[in-house]
Amino acid sequence: MSRPSLSVVAEFLKPITWFPPMWAFGCGVVASGLPASERWQVVVIGILLAGPLVCATSQAVNDWFDRHVDAINEPNRPIPSGRMPGYWGLYIAIGWTVLSLLVAATLGVWGFGAAVIGLLLAWAYSAPPFRLKQNGWWGNTACAICYEGLAWVTGAAVMAGGAMPDMRSLLLAGLYSAGAHGIMTLNDFKSVEGDTRMGIGSLPVKLGVVNAGRVACVVMVVPQLFVVALLSHWGAMGHAMVVGLLLAIQVMLMVRLLDSPRELAPWYNGTGITLYVTGMLVSAFALRAVAEV
Repeated sequence: MSRPSLSVVAEFLKPITWFPPMWAFGCGVVASGLPASERWQVVVIGILLAGPLVCATSQAVNDWFDRHVDAINEPNRPIPSGRMPGYWGLYIAIGWTVLSLLVAATLGVWGFGAAVIGLLLAWAYSAPPFRLKQNGWWGNTACAICYEGLAWVTGAAVMAGGAMPDMRSLLLAGLYSAGAHGIMTLNDFKSVEGDTRMGIGSLPVKLGVVNAGRVACVVMVVPQLFVVALLSHWGAMGHAMVVGLLLAIQVMLMVRLLDSPRELAPWYNGTGITLYVTGMLVSAFALRAVAEV
């Protein structure tokens, strides 16, 4: 059997998707209030685990079990194009799962446990019998938890030597996870045709493109309003104002997005989502500032 080239394997693992969990892990590190220089090895391993390992595994698993849908939506992807021959996609998904667990074991109970949860959700999202992506509400929830909340909490926990992050950090991680559900909905606009033909109930398929766009925007906005309120309540007024300003700009961009959600979703991912994740980091620094008072 022919083997895929290294460049095809790299394309298959989708490095562009690694950024969100790596960023969220970094936010957790900042939110812990502890200097990263004291545990820099843990930070490096955690970032590698969040992105090039666990997230890459989720991409491999998804592409293998979505190969028939991709043949409709994106036929140039490695598997439907034939550049990833035979069962190599499945072999890589399994191999990367094992490698992720081995690396996670070096981060102690918290790091290993978080990796197990993330990998289980990655397989449950794409693979039968669960195939959570068949329902946009459940599938997007699984992705949002892995990409934002789980990575944030793990970063804070491993920095603290395995201690449970404080309630403020957990609240922010949960709120940004909730908002990320809307981001996942925007990502589904690109595959409406194939999802419809293959019976995948993404929110754009279930609700229609326009309504799904509205839902995505509401889901992104509301948690950030709570973040602003919490930061204000905790005395981090300057940080709250910055997050509020970032949110206001997002809302202005959303007005344009809703004119044509399917066509403008990639544009919003490069603008509005950048503001969203910037707000995450500002919120993380707010916790550090509050802790130092």
